[in-house]
Amino acid sequence: MGKKISDFLSINVFKGDTGIWMIYFLLCIVSVVVIYSAGSNLTFKSGNHWDPVTNQVGFLLLGFVVILLMNNIPCKYFKLIPLLGLPLAVLLLAWLLFQQKALNDASRWIDLFGIKFQPSELAKSMLILSVASILAKVNQRKLTPDTGANRETNKRSMWKAFKTAGFYILLICGLILPENFSTAAMLFLVMLVMLFIGNVPWRYLVKTILVLMALGAIAVTVIIATPEETLQDNGRVLTWKHRIERKILHIQRSDEEEAPDMQESWQENTSHIAIANSNVVGLGPGNSIERDFLPHAESDFIYSIIIEEYGVFGGLLVLALYVTLLVRAWRIARKCDKYFPAYLVVGLSLMLVVQALVNMSVAVGLAPVTGQTLPLISHGGTSILITSFNIGMILSVSRYAEKVEARRLEEEEASETTDAEFGSAEGMD
Repeated sequence: MGKKISDFLSINVFKGDTGIWMIYFLLCIVSVVVIYSAGSNLTFKSGNHWDPVTNQVGFLLLGFVVILLMNNIPCKYFKLIPLLGLPLAVLLLAWLLFQQKALNDASRWIDLFGIKFQPSELAKSMLILSVASILAKVNQRKLTPDTGANRETNKRSMWKAFKTAGFYILLICGLILPENFSTAAMLFLVMLVMLFIGNVPWRYLVKTILVLMALGAIAVTVIIATPEETLQDNGRVLTWKHRIERKILHIQRSDEEEAPDMQESWQENTSHIAIANSNVVGLGPGNSIERDFLPHAESDFIYSIIIEEYGVFGGLLVLALYVTLLVRAWRIARKCDKYFPAYLVVGLSLMLVVQALVNMSVAVGLAPVTGQTLPLISHGGTSILITSFNIGMILSVSRYAEKVEARRLEEEEASETTDAEFGSAEGMD
């Protein structure tokens, strides 16, 4: 009995890349500390001072369990997840389009038996898994040398893979687009990077981008030219029209006409005030002033509260954590000897970091309000669990990469030993 307990305690729970683990725990610590301060509006609604923190800690602990589960699954089995996950994500996104609309006709949440979640979070992970699997398959089957008939076969295989991946990308991004333009745009950008890294010919990507740019220009022109009376039944498109006119055409509207965007302007202005309050060094932990006036200070604009309380240094520290995560993931990918884990870890880490950069850009006024949360830091449930799911897969890939690296070093040592013995034998001769 004593031996079994000893064996259990000796199990290395934190398997995988140490740097990723450290970044994960630092982000969790930042989350709990900042939510305690930024969640004042949630505290007012619940009447319990500790409610926002306890909820956040609960989701983080549940996310930690998800990480441990995914980390202990060999990464080669992740190819099976989209077989059920991708159709499920498509069904949920389609359902979302037809359910009752929320503010400004934007509905991003589904409520099932009292549990609310965002289908777009699931769809992002499933699409990355699917595209990584497609790219890995076509690159693994490439014929060498790449000449003559082999070259033509490789081109046909790559074109087929590009069409398959493109169908999934357009399907998922198209379903997300009506309710969440920013998520669809970010996901599409990450997919383009994955396709580029996956050796898809650049001419395919350029043609795709040009076609989509043309379609986008036509859509914007149609929206601007359409009278507002025609769009009254589609409040979401009407909101887009107002934002295009205000952001791009700089058309000022009356207060009554501008009502759909007043919330956005208030958030932007209050966020800028919070950052200005920091005076570079920050007001100190728990001393935020604008947390009581900034809508969604605990989620969409939590980065503003971080800068207000911890100054420029605190903001740069959080930025450095996400950038370091991307660098660590890139190093893990380079160690892999198979395409699927390499593409997967790059796609997952890139999606996470791009979302973080968008959130920070919104907070400091470099991008329009998008509603993107700061991964692992913002208050929330779905985002934390899906992000933990993705980090668990990254750690699983890092375990695989460590084994590949260890095997490579052993082969090099064995080769050096053999060369040394061979040289010694020649010397004796």
